[in-house]
Amino acid sequence: MAYYVGIDAGGSKTHALVTDEHGHVLGKGQSGNGNHQIDAAEAARHLTEAAAEALQQAGIHHADVAHAYFGLAGADRETDFRILRPIVSAIGFPRFSIACDTIIGLRAGTDRSYGISVICGTGTNCAGRNKKGEQLQVGGFTYMYGDFGGGGALNEEVFRSVIRAWDGREQPTLLTGLLLARLGYTSVEDMFNDYLDHNKRVPVDVTKLLFTAAAEGDAMAIEILNRQGVELGKSAAAAAKRLGMGEDTFDVVLTGSLVTRGDTGGWIRGPLERIVHEVAPHARIVTLTVDPVFGAIWAAMEEYGLTISTDVYERMRALGTFDDIQIQE
Repeated sequence: MAYYVGIDAGGSKTHALVTDEHGHVLGKGQSGNGNHQIDAAEAARHLTEAAAEALQQAGIHHADVAHAYFGLAGADRETDFRILRPIVSAIGFPRFSIACDTIIGLRAGTDRSYGISVICGTGTNCAGRNKKGEQLQVGGFTYMYGDFGGGGALNEEVFRSVIRAWDGREQPTLLTGLLLARLGYTSVEDMFNDYLDHNKRVPVDVTKLLFTAAAEGDAMAIEILNRQGVELGKSAAAAAKRLGMGEDTFDVVLTGSLVTRGDTGGWIRGPLERIVHEVAPHARIVTLTVDPVFGAIWAAMEEYGLTISTDVYERMRALGTFDDIQIQE
């Protein structure tokens, strides 16, 4: 019997699964922050804890694992991998791979071993993998390094749009009333002065107001969300071009709360899809519906040389979310 380990680690959580080659989940583990860019020592401890818990539930040891695949937030550049390789090696798996969490998000959203993943949650990121196995990341390094948006930036777009409408630089917007109600002010002037005088930061959840206003036809909110779609589309199109995928049939997997739950009107997805299809007309835009850690398991199987069957995909997708997973006896 061959066993596989998949690990998905981000800034707030680490998830680990152990399965056999048939996709039966034998053990799962979880812990806290697994992003070394936040705290390398803490990330190492949490990765070790999650893996150990999953192995213990499965009743196996590190040496029994055919392959372990780590999808790690912050695994962006060679500088990161020089830190991560010793951390992961110390956990004790004889064979393992490390990739950015965008790659396992991609793998979880498609039956193919290649494609493009676009993340739009608190931040944004994009990564692709072609048929040759070549991988590329486009973005993921904040506004200064070329990115736009994500919940941690669109909240400020809401705030500044309300300010600009108030002082006459932009048209009136429904965002004004929504923002004042959310932050507890009776006027934009009071909000403006209080934030300026006390150096306040705009809460991340203010981004949700864009979807509320867009659903009511607000031009400003729609413009901001459309721009987010354009920027994500440019990232995906750049990945497709640089990886030589223009004529291929593949999936562009959308992950992150803004595109999987918030974008009910297609304000982001529409422009994204249009730009991608200009470069890769056979690409299919899909929304991630399972936990990314499933992608880590499937990538582990493929790294070991296993061809994943339809039964494995169907069995694991039927499990639901990580929290829903019941361990097989």
